[in-house]
Amino acid sequence: MPKVTRLGHVGLFVTDPEVMLEFYSGFLGMTVTDRDERRVFLSSRPGEEHHELLLAKNAERHTDPQQLSFVVESLSDLREFYAQIVERKYSIDHVNNHGNAIGCYFRDPEDNRVEVYWHTGIDWPQPFSQPIDLFLSESELLGVLDDMKASV
Repeated sequence: MPKVTRLGHVGLFVTDPEVMLEFYSGFLGMTVTDRDERRVFLSSRPGEEHHELLLAKNAERHTDPQQLSFVVESLSDLREFYAQIVERKYSIDHVNNHGNAIGCYFRDPEDNRVEVYWHTGIDWPQPFSQPIDLFLSESELLGVLDDMKASV
């Protein structure tokens, strides 16, 4: 049975990303690793972890729970978690290839957003998100990643 290996990152839904960016980067000293118009990725260990904190703009932040993201050791573990999530009938938000990771986003029994993800080993700019089917075979999933590596 697979298990998560550690907490990977936390996603906070915020109303003013710039104010929060000043707090987490300017005051606490985290490094901005990527960003777009509504998301900022920060890490205290950018050489080891692309992001430990995600700030995502959401004007109605109190209507959506925050997000906890957990790392798994292998693609096989991620696929096994996915099968168990489906079997247990947890609500799945989406499953995405982020280039640097593949993640399954779902809801825990009290409707909190949880992600389990596997690091692909590819250095890919963020944000990037492309739906992916974890019921594909492991070799098919690795083929998608190989195609991405070839395009860099």
